[in-house]
Amino acid sequence: MLKRMITLTLVSGLLSAPALAWQQPSTAIASPAAPTTFVAEDIFNLEYASDPQISPYGQWVVYTRNSFDIMNDNTKRSLWLLNTKTSEHTPLFADGASYGNATWSPDGSRLAFTSNRDGRNQIHVHFIAQNTTAAITEVQKSPSDLSWSRDGRQIAFTMNVAAPKTTFAASVYTPSKPKGAQWAQPANVVERTYYQRDGAGILPNEYRQLFVVPSDGGTARQLTAGAFKHEGPLVWRADSSALIFTGNRDESWEYQPSESDLWQVNIQTAELTQLTDLPGSEYSATLSDNGQKLAFLYRTNAQVPYQNTKLRILDLNSNKQQELLSDFDRSVENPQWINNRSLAIQYADRGLVKLAEVSTRDRLKTGVEDVGGVYIGRPYVSGSYSIASKSGQVAYTQASSYRPADVAILSSVSSTRAETLTALNEDVLGQRELGKVHGITYKSSFDGTEIEGWYITPPNFDATKKYPLLLEIHGGPHLAYGPMFAAELQRYAAAGYIVFYDNYRGSTSYGTEHAMKLDGFYASDRDFADHMSGVDALIATGMIDENNLFIAGGSAGGIATTYAVGLTNRFNAAAATNPVINWISKTLTADSYMGQIANQFPGMPWEHYEHYWQRSPLSLVGNVTTPVMLFSGEDDRRVPMSEIEQFYQALQLQKVDSAMVRVPDTAHGVSARPSNMISKVEHTLAWFKLYMKH
Repeated sequence: MLKRMITLTLVSGLLSAPALAWQQPSTAIASPAAPTTFVAEDIFNLEYASDPQISPYGQWVVYTRNSFDIMNDNTKRSLWLLNTKTSEHTPLFADGASYGNATWSPDGSRLAFTSNRDGRNQIHVHFIAQNTTAAITEVQKSPSDLSWSRDGRQIAFTMNVAAPKTTFAASVYTPSKPKGAQWAQPANVVERTYYQRDGAGILPNEYRQLFVVPSDGGTARQLTAGAFKHEGPLVWRADSSALIFTGNRDESWEYQPSESDLWQVNIQTAELTQLTDLPGSEYSATLSDNGQKLAFLYRTNAQVPYQNTKLRILDLNSNKQQELLSDFDRSVENPQWINNRSLAIQYADRGLVKLAEVSTRDRLKTGVEDVGGVYIGRPYVSGSYSIASKSGQVAYTQASSYRPADVAILSSVSSTRAETLTALNEDVLGQRELGKVHGITYKSSFDGTEIEGWYITPPNFDATKKYPLLLEIHGGPHLAYGPMFAAELQRYAAAGYIVFYDNYRGSTSYGTEHAMKLDGFYASDRDFADHMSGVDALIATGMIDENNLFIAGGSAGGIATTYAVGLTNRFNAAAATNPVINWISKTLTADSYMGQIANQFPGMPWEHYEHYWQRSPLSLVGNVTTPVMLFSGEDDRRVPMSEIEQFYQALQLQKVDSAMVRVPDTAHGVSARPSNMISKVEHTLAWFKLYMKH
């Protein structure tokens, strides 16, 4: 009966991916001295493309080429140039400095970007024909959100600016320090509501402001001021007289995480004009070629954990608004005008990111569905694209089940025939036998909800044998996995596991109803049932050794992992990365407290103690007998280290086999540095090996 309820498919690459040999698992025979399957050291050799920007007339694509520096254990970001007519692939800036924010001038003759090549991060302009480059700013903080004026004479950007000291901080007496004295570091005064951010620590008392600078260099001029929220992207009016941005200038904006509007600032007078005032967030604006219509994304201020992002158009002449795709049950992302009558968008659908064209008459035409590949470790949906404003050509990050992102181009947004211009990982992955990615759909035992997932079979898979199963659960929970290359999961498969992952209830890309099925039940027996039903569906195929089941996950996946071992003892061992253990302590110590309490819980922790406690894995720790390894960054402010310490100490009090792996100087993105990604995977494999039954 169960076999009739599940559907299995082989994903030999994304469905719309071009039929290139290097996108399939390699069957080449390596030399005897070289590894034939994916090994930990291969992670340092991976590369991926991001932020491809096509020039206005479509001749050039500049993209950020990301690679890992084995000596400094970080990501190197260089700029490379592709000629779309000849396919010539050349380094533009690949000299050890860091590069980003590449932005073409309106006529395509110049390229602005940011780089620390001269010591501090500054804006530079590269002249294509002359092959010369000049720094055009000398600012104290890092600029971002670069935007050329339509006449090409100015570049707008955002940058943090220190706010004046508060009355309290300014009035504190500080005695003079004797010359040569070694005193402790001065105390930090925290008075802001939003005072910390994961990866940044305690925030300085500074706020992001808008600036303009002449594109041929000069003094940057500040246009906004005050302790308010100002964000990009920055959009120039057609006559280059004003800038449009996203902001919240209410004095209580830090208490309004779901509120932002579109504003306009006059370049000459710095006069501010509010353009929208919908209840919620308006952002990601883009202006039509004729300068008359402003498209933007919109989310209401409803206090819910998930809602679809909508596409709206503001007529700047009449001030009337129009919503497109009102009944479209997917979130719209990254709108860009194609012409005055239609826009390009991207959206995630069932684990795939698709490009589409939507007309102002509300007609949708979908193009390719293989955008992504910019998340190396795990198979999250991702990716971006850009449009040539004069020719309509498109450049995008192309995903594959067996390679990280490459750069591909299309003749138009709705075209499904892509030309792949790079093969960044063929030198490494072309020499490896990778695990094959298969699709599976099944029904959850909780309520019959259809769940989609994927599983990776080990290299040299033998259908006559049974394999240990590793269930790997994604974070979010309002995110999604897809059939993308994932270094961590391929490493598990190379170690002999069938690796299973699913888009359980709460996952995005399946519509509002699917995402909201976890509302009030994160974590719970509901998502637990989604995972276990998939495990049982795979066991029913005969491939799985039922005596060797393992579970792992990070962030929301770590929560699901630690919650699961409180509900079942079916798993031999578990590995949880930065999991929330106690929702009461988490929400009152983490950087996400303002939005998370409002949108995910019925009220304050002290008012709804039972609800918070019921969702907490700590409430089930008395049931746990499964050996658990906990892995977390010591500088994590999204899920503070005290969370895993609570679980570890509770397990130790019960004499349950457990280990706590603490990664120094690391935030919530614990596997961002390549050595930490390797550490996470190899600690997991070592832990599971201890409890493998033979």
